[in-house]
Amino acid sequence: MLRAFVNAFKIPDLRRKLLFTLGIIAIYRLGGWIPVPGVEVDLLRDAVAGAGAGGIVGIINLFAGGALQQMAVFALGIMPYITASIIMQLLAVVIPKLEALQREGEQGRKKITQYTRYITIGLALLQSTTLVTLARNGVAFGVDVMPQAGTGTIVLMVLTLTAGTGLIMWLGELITQRGVGNGMSLLIYVSIISQFPSQLYALQAEKQLESPFQGWEWVAGVLLMGIFLTVAVVFMEMGQRRIPVQYARRQVGRRSYGGQSTYIPLKVNQSGVIPVIFASSLMYLPGLIANISGSERMRVWTETYLADASNWFYILTFAALTIFFAYFYTAIAFNPVEVADNMKRYGGFIPGIRPGRQTAEYLDRVLTRITLPGSLYLAVVAVLPFILLAVGNVTAFPLGGVSLLIMVGVALQTMQQIESQLMQRNYEGFLR
Repeated sequence: MLRAFVNAFKIPDLRRKLLFTLGIIAIYRLGGWIPVPGVEVDLLRDAVAGAGAGGIVGIINLFAGGALQQMAVFALGIMPYITASIIMQLLAVVIPKLEALQREGEQGRKKITQYTRYITIGLALLQSTTLVTLARNGVAFGVDVMPQAGTGTIVLMVLTLTAGTGLIMWLGELITQRGVGNGMSLLIYVSIISQFPSQLYALQAEKQLESPFQGWEWVAGVLLMGIFLTVAVVFMEMGQRRIPVQYARRQVGRRSYGGQSTYIPLKVNQSGVIPVIFASSLMYLPGLIANISGSERMRVWTETYLADASNWFYILTFAALTIFFAYFYTAIAFNPVEVADNMKRYGGFIPGIRPGRQTAEYLDRVLTRITLPGSLYLAVVAVLPFILLAVGNVTAFPLGGVSLLIMVGVALQTMQQIESQLMQRNYEGFLR
């Protein structure tokens, strides 16, 4: 893969795309350091150094690459777009018009993308208002970081954060159209990996207080564990069950169609990282509600059981939610009945299985069986850092389940796209 990346710079067209992608990433990282107007930067820096932005806004800060702790222009990150995309996928299941748009090809996808943009801006406006409110009353950072802000300044802050999300969405689409890889996924990847060195340093500094060499021993252990987990994630992400499909030969006029064999690839992890994101968002929701409602008993209970990642109740609940959402999202993303109908329409069949209802039942049975190890794998990767937090007595751990899955998945997807473009430009056929 590294050789493919190096070879890509030797081709002028690919080199321009890679440089364009790197330029957009540089602009994105710059926006993560420019604070919004009205924030006391010194007060914010002291608050982050003391307590940090944890608990409620932790998942947003992860996808924002630390911009949330800076109250930067890109503080919301790509999270509103992710939420909007998930909402559109769920609505397409229950709204026939959206389902019909998905089947219309390129024009339908453009329409759905337009709807996703509108929902993203609406969610960004809502989340920016919530973030400014939490930062104003001291919930997000433990202290009011905008003591001199008036009504006009607060409105300007909300609009700036919303515009920042819109700009991120535009930058991601530019990468997809003119660069290399999926733009939104690459921006998330850059945000997560940019936090890794600082998290390693924080872990080393924390453990160094116990012993001069223990801090570096933990860092070495984390790096070795990262290599092992990366290999395991790559193995599981590439795993698939191939269902053989045979197409019957049919005669149309003087031409003969069909007769070839192919397969349906069913991935072990059909849902990707979506179940972990769903579970993370749901685990933070009770804490947000408790802080907004002002109930002291609810706040204490959520901080004890649903905000402390080292608590075993939190770990078991997170694992159960991850498994549930893995089955839930797989059922939404893959429709066995539709696949069976399409196969029957074009004369395809699975050897030994009758077309139609029996084919749909067979696909559903196979998918349910392979989703079990896939969901267990997601749950283990997601809660393993939490278990190490509980056993290792540390306050932060760099290899989070969400971050590791996204980093490996995006890296694989991007390198596969680079290799495919290299093959297109260096293909040697039989007329060499």
